[in-house]
Amino acid sequence: MSEPPRLNSIARDFRPYQPSQLACSADGRAYLLARNETPFGPLPSVISAITAAAAQSHRYPDPLSAELAGELAGRLDVPADNLVVGAGSVAFIQAILAAVAEPGANVIYAWRSFELYSLLAGLAGLASVRVPLVAERHDLEAMSAAVDARTRLVMVCNPNNPTGTAVTKEALVSFLDSVPAGCLVVLDEAYGEYMRCPGPGAELFRDRPNLIVLRTFSKAYGLAGLRVGYMLAHSYITSRIRNMCLPFGVSHVAQAAAVASLRAERELLDRVTLTVAERTRVRAALLARGYVVPPSEANFVWIRLGRETTSFAARCAHAGVNVQPYPGEGVRVTIGSAEDNEAFLAATAAGSATLQAKPRGDS
Repeated sequence: MSEPPRLNSIARDFRPYQPSQLACSADGRAYLLARNETPFGPLPSVISAITAAAAQSHRYPDPLSAELAGELAGRLDVPADNLVVGAGSVAFIQAILAAVAEPGANVIYAWRSFELYSLLAGLAGLASVRVPLVAERHDLEAMSAAVDARTRLVMVCNPNNPTGTAVTKEALVSFLDSVPAGCLVVLDEAYGEYMRCPGPGAELFRDRPNLIVLRTFSKAYGLAGLRVGYMLAHSYITSRIRNMCLPFGVSHVAQAAAVASLRAERELLDRVTLTVAERTRVRAALLARGYVVPPSEANFVWIRLGRETTSFAARCAHAGVNVQPYPGEGVRVTIGSAEDNEAFLAATAAGSATLQAKPRGDS
């Protein structure tokens, strides 16, 4: 047998992201609470914009997403050269990691946090330094202490995925002050719209040349299927990351949908208010049953279950309720519609009587 074509060690050994399998109940129902999607479809005005844009699908999209970038720059009151539109937060994370990667370099992030940090760091050839959470929150002091001459980037997911906990503006300022100016910090605000106090990134980056802020239209704006997001940073960074992003990476349909979503922002944020109310209700019900659930500022809740995790997720799956388990640690549950959430709470009720763990912290 001849030798296979040569691939580098990253391509040979890389383990890709594995999405969870869809579970259905005996009657064929599936409640989608595993991927942090909003339960609300696009608004009618957004669907109209998508339909109109689809008629232009034979044309390449604007590579600079100028209309969307202009809309965002005006709303955020930032110069156009401080903003880049791209194919969702993940595309930016991959480009940023590629921009800082070099032999021996590392990236620091909390653990557990967004699992693609680890995968994309490995794909870029960067070593990962994982700093354990404390009480399900970022330990910013420990993350700062972990920065050394090899560190090129620190990732802060705020609110954190999967625990839903948030870092305050004051804590972030203190942390940013402690990080060397030559080390980049990425503030990932994918769930910022669900915070009771708005994510502070758009304010903080203005006088910090080493800070990058990432936001997405996938969550609160309900465009997960169209892949569009943006980054904020000083022009030294944006000009370079823009050049590293895939040309024509944001489709014309995605650009049009994002612009229409921004123009319907009041209606969309009313939906966020509904999700936040459901988040409060679901967490209260879980706490009353003895589950360990930290306060969440995202569109999901985290349940610390330890060795009960797998059986809990299996019980949910049997009822057609799809949640995201992290074996040996816990389960992340998206806040869906009231009907979705009722199905989830019904599925969890059977096991709550035998659960030994008690809620701790803020209830």
